[in-house]
Amino acid sequence: MKAMKRSTLATLINATLFSAVAGTSISAVAAEQETTAKKNQLEVIQVTARKRVENAQEVPVAVSALQGDSLDAYSSAGMDIRFMNAKIPSLSIESSFGRSFPRFYVRGLGNTDFDLNASQPVSLVVDEIVQENAILKGFPVFDVARVEVLRGPQGTLFGRNTPAGLVKFDTVKPSQEFEGYGSVSYGSRGAVDFEGAVGGSLTDRLSTRVSVLWQDKDDYIDNRAPGFEQKDALGGYTEQAARIQFLYEGDDFTGLFNYHGRDLDGSPIPFRANTIKPGTNELVDDFENDVVYHDAASRATQQVESQGASLKLEWDLANHTVTSISGWESAEIYSRADIDGGLDTSNLPNYTGPGSTPFSSESADGIPDQDQYTQELRLSSNFAGDVNYQVGVFYFDEALTIENFSYDTANNGVLNGFVSQQQDTKAWAVFGSVDYTITDDLKVTAGLRYSDDEKEFSANRTFGPLPGEAGAPLFIERDVSDDHVSWDLSANYKINDDVNWYGRIANSFRAPSLQGRILFGSEVTVADSETVTSFETGIKSDVLDGQGRVNATVFYYTMDDQQLTAVGGGANFNRLLNADKTTGYGFELDSEWVLSDELNATFNLSYNKTELKDDTLSIAAPSRLELLDPIINGQAMLDGNSLPHAPEWISNITLRYTKELAEGEFFTYADVSYRSEIDFFLYESVEFEGKPLTEVGLRAGYAWAQGDYEYEVSAFVRNLFDEQQAIGGVDFNNNTAMVNEERYIGAEFKVNFF
Repeated sequence: MKAMKRSTLATLINATLFSAVAGTSISAVAAEQETTAKKNQLEVIQVTARKRVENAQEVPVAVSALQGDSLDAYSSAGMDIRFMNAKIPSLSIESSFGRSFPRFYVRGLGNTDFDLNASQPVSLVVDEIVQENAILKGFPVFDVARVEVLRGPQGTLFGRNTPAGLVKFDTVKPSQEFEGYGSVSYGSRGAVDFEGAVGGSLTDRLSTRVSVLWQDKDDYIDNRAPGFEQKDALGGYTEQAARIQFLYEGDDFTGLFNYHGRDLDGSPIPFRANTIKPGTNELVDDFENDVVYHDAASRATQQVESQGASLKLEWDLANHTVTSISGWESAEIYSRADIDGGLDTSNLPNYTGPGSTPFSSESADGIPDQDQYTQELRLSSNFAGDVNYQVGVFYFDEALTIENFSYDTANNGVLNGFVSQQQDTKAWAVFGSVDYTITDDLKVTAGLRYSDDEKEFSANRTFGPLPGEAGAPLFIERDVSDDHVSWDLSANYKINDDVNWYGRIANSFRAPSLQGRILFGSEVTVADSETVTSFETGIKSDVLDGQGRVNATVFYYTMDDQQLTAVGGGANFNRLLNADKTTGYGFELDSEWVLSDELNATFNLSYNKTELKDDTLSIAAPSRLELLDPIINGQAMLDGNSLPHAPEWISNITLRYTKELAEGEFFTYADVSYRSEIDFFLYESVEFEGKPLTEVGLRAGYAWAQGDYEYEVSAFVRNLFDEQQAIGGVDFNNNTAMVNEERYIGAEFKVNFF
């Protein structure tokens, strides 16, 4: 039976959680997996970390991935892309918007900026198209073959804004075989998740695949603010997404067309005023996850629509491959929330909720129009000799309109402030990479990229919520531009058949950024380009006769003029800064093991130490906090601080057990993820240091086959021990916090067909 081909050891295919398989070689890799499975060994892993198919153990890049059961288990609670947080060494993800606008951090480098034109030093690439705007990065994860995470600068081949690293999604591609799946799950708070796909041949050269997602969760958070009581006010969402692909396969030509879209109608992440005990980082004793005290909850909403298309054309010539990748992405969002997370209690003598807020802040951000166009043209050699290369050109064009709204909460949410921003970005680059085989055991690679980036920005305040200059009509224009030569040099040495050593030096940059949220101010701030130089070396090894794999990396980097965001402090806006220098160092361990025919495991660990080095860098910090930084003239001095949302330790352990039972297979999957404490902001305070977070997940079920169908029933739980704590904060008002997702329990039925 087809299900039984996934024998006790063949489940290794699913248990190999941190490997990536090239989309163009799935059938070949599957054959290798079947062969190695019979030998009770880990399969050979193929990756496309350098835009060509290679053995992951021979690639001089720190790369890990999620696929198979890991993706199924981690995303089984209807989670958005944040389910990847702390599941891969040195990777963390957070958001102050909820199911949109994820912010990625790799080796401690990221960006806490919540404005809708914020750039990030970690790039997201989906099906070879860069997703520049943070709203595009929140597209749901479904029918995905694998997720690769490339750590360290990736500026040579991948270009835009990759000084920290790259997250790369590859969806399942069409094939000539008729196949598909459907799954439905039901879980806590009445959540329902459905996803499915179907595909096959249209002609002997043309195939298609259609993938859909539908997720729904009712509002479940009650608002108990006196005078604003509302049952089931927040917490729900309806998420819909779809993707259709067409693949043409000729003798020497392939063409892949992809169209995708998303529609989210829900509520923003709930902000919770006075949730942190003063002088501690503990939640208040009577904290309730399903209760808020808002004076604007009834108007909170988050609506996102996005769509995009791409066309990949590839010609196989005698000794070269020509690749053209064209992409278009578009997004719209409107997100409105009670930002202060509380209410004024001065006229409520019998109020028993979590304290008062000094002033109300009800605001909204929107993108009524965003369009991004990208084009890459690449030439790759396919020589049989010692030298191979690839060269290419890249073009990026984005037109982005942003709207900022402020509302008078005391007057039933009447609009009292409005700003429109316009940012147009154009960038182009030429790049190349050369591989040279010095000996059978030693190979070196050198890469070079020239990038040119320019932004035209304007902010127009029609009227504002504050009296005087800060509330008067205002129009500001700012333009920035820069160019940079990124480079990398790497070597891979085969110590023996099972052990490879690699070393890599890389340099990259992030182009200048602007912010102009002038609702509460009169300044457009600019951050100059940041540049990073990274050094890393590591060992990639297969041990125990192919039953174990241990990859270890150590690294050190220096970043000049790092772009930083001073979030909040006294008002609901950002200020951009440059730090003179930032350093980071650490190590990463990525391992997987065949413990027996029925038990497989992974263990991963990373340590990241980051430090700001600028004795003049300072920001305003709220005086109500117990600050840990030196204070000079009311300013918190930042020299020596670690970066925000940069945990020193991240660890992840998984176990998968399978057992043939009757006519099918019983399986159980467990995972534990941990990240150490984090600072929410650039300054250090007792209240806004997030406590260490450990989350446990379990999934168990039974799979069987019948004819051309495979069936699976399972039960699962995420955040098993219901650990609740602050994972983010709002510092311009009271001790307002965002809290991680509560325990989620669910059951799923899935069918695969062939």
